[in-house]
Amino acid sequence: MNDDADGSTATPREDGESGAGDPTETDAPSDVADVDFADLSLPQRLFVAAVQNPTRGVVIAVLFAFAFSFYVALWMAFPRVGALFSAVGVVVVLVLLGIYYLIGHVLD
Repeated sequence: MNDDADGSTATPREDGESGAGDPTETDAPSDVADVDFADLSLPQRLFVAAVQNPTRGVVIAVLFAFAFSFYVALWMAFPRVGALFSAVGVVVVLVLLGIYYLIGHVLD
């Protein structure tokens, strides 16, 4: 058994401090401004989310492709039902865009 096993293996630096890093050295530089997530645009938010968790982005892309393939299959098997779903989808998107537009202009 070695008596030095419990001791620190870091060598002291020339200035007399231990080898442990100063927490202020690892902080972000002071010239970098903090950015609020709410200030980012939608593409910027998507980029930040993809950088923070790329696996989730890949899974969402695969699920979207899977759902789109079912949508195409629906159109091929039942064209009238596919057309109806597409028309309803367009109406829903237009209503949501109208609400978004009105809320944006009412609050400004």
